[in-house]
Amino acid sequence: MLRRLSLRDVAIVAALEVDLGPGFTVLTGETGAGKSILIDALQLALGNRADATLVREGAARAEVSAEFDTPAGLKGWLDEAGFRTPDDGDDTLLLKRSIDTQGRSRAWINGSAATLTQLREVAESLVDIHGQHAWQSLTRPAAVRALLDEQAGADTRELLLRWQAWRAAAQALADARQAQGTLERERERLAWQIGELAKLAPADGEWEPLNAEHQRLAHGQALLDGARAALDAVSDADDSADVLAARAIDALDEVVRYDAELAPVLDVLRSAQAQLEDAARTLTGYLGRKEPDPQRLAELDERIGAWMALARRYRRPPAELPALLAGWQAELAALDAAADLDALERAEAAAEKAWRTEAGRIGQLRRRAAPALSQAVTQAMQPLGMAGGRFEVAVEPAPEPHPHGLDVVEFRVAGHAGSTPRSLAKVASGGELSRLALAIAVTTAQADGAAIPTLIFDEIDSGVGGTVGDAVGRVMKQLGSRAQVLAVTHLAQVAACADRHFVVAKQLQGGATLSDIHAVDGESRVAEIARMLGGEKLSGMAHAQTLLQGPRGSRAASR
Repeated sequence: MLRRLSLRDVAIVAALEVDLGPGFTVLTGETGAGKSILIDALQLALGNRADATLVREGAARAEVSAEFDTPAGLKGWLDEAGFRTPDDGDDTLLLKRSIDTQGRSRAWINGSAATLTQLREVAESLVDIHGQHAWQSLTRPAAVRALLDEQAGADTRELLLRWQAWRAAAQALADARQAQGTLERERERLAWQIGELAKLAPADGEWEPLNAEHQRLAHGQALLDGARAALDAVSDADDSADVLAARAIDALDEVVRYDAELAPVLDVLRSAQAQLEDAARTLTGYLGRKEPDPQRLAELDERIGAWMALARRYRRPPAELPALLAGWQAELAALDAAADLDALERAEAAAEKAWRTEAGRIGQLRRRAAPALSQAVTQAMQPLGMAGGRFEVAVEPAPEPHPHGLDVVEFRVAGHAGSTPRSLAKVASGGELSRLALAIAVTTAQADGAAIPTLIFDEIDSGVGGTVGDAVGRVMKQLGSRAQVLAVTHLAQVAACADRHFVVAKQLQGGATLSDIHAVDGESRVAEIARMLGGEKLSGMAHAQTLLQGPRGSRAASR
């Protein structure tokens, strides 16, 4: 349950902290006092979208923190996400959110930085909020279907994925049928181009070594002549470098013993002589291996010529021809697949079958859950000024498939006994829609009460009063015995049934309008109930006393 809610610099709230308890709690106050600000602030802590306008004028940032009891089912998630350790003895769960004047937002869970997605995941296990305009969704097909799916436990995410797969397969088939002529012409063009390149069969990485070999063979005689001339100069000629180096060595070898300074020069000459001998051996081996090969040169001339001709035709560097061929082959394979109508038809049929199978499963869940929801809401309607009325959740075949299945879900109502239920949008008045929304909210809250520990009703009783207001109060009081219930209300009858009562008021402080909250009991609560009743002072106080001391009240006035 929600233990404590703290606000700082939120809208017209400078600083506020309220401790909450189990059971049924109400928030009351004049219109505009800031009751809904508390609900908006709580939703901010639960991961709702942040709005910079929530920052109080003159403040740098708004901050909200909400302290909950940690639900047992959430502890594993908190442990895994690093927001709690299994050794933690404290079962407190602290959610915090801040927003600055630029709209930048930060979030924390148990003091550790968190993402908004993580806040929202946590919120799903903590709070269920029913807003004051809940009745508006009762005439919207999408909202009606979503409500039934939630009660049926029908997760439609897989259904939507299969619908998208079916639509994609159907579109591919339609595109292929429409573009058959164009595809065939494109296929013929690609096949001809691939045929040309395939004759050459350019291998990846082949061009560089092929071109290098061609260069060697094309200049083969020049290479041999150069090697022969170099060998003559190094060792074969009468005045070769090898002979001259030997003479220099002999000349120094005779005199080096008289002056050690010549020894390094002699070493250099001997090293040079050794290198000249190595060079001579290498040149001799080269001349022995390299003989002109006219046949191989002709082969290379032919291949290089074909390679260069294709490179010029397709305006690509020669080295890119292998990649070009691979790309065209991939395009042709894709065109062949797109042109294979039989395969596309089989794929489309398989995708449709998979979707219809899932749609049938979801439809069964909806039809199974509809009678129970119809009966529960019908029972909840009876004390809300619709005695004898009947609520019906109709699940009928859709005229054509749609992303959410093969069904049309509609809420129908009969306002009094003996009449046939008809569509809400056609027969229900605004007041009836408001009461039906309350009945549905109470019904779904009772169903979810064991899973969601805190239920919040934000002026959902708007538009009702009198004996219906008494019934609303009793229902919320009953809900409070199973879950924590927090209601923002303008109905004295509802407020009188609460276990705890807080009043939100605004006042002028230092030239600024600020909102504050305080608990009321005893005479102060009687006075607040009387204000809500709006009667004469004495009669209003008496009526308030009656409400609080009656069997439907909390008898808090007697404390």
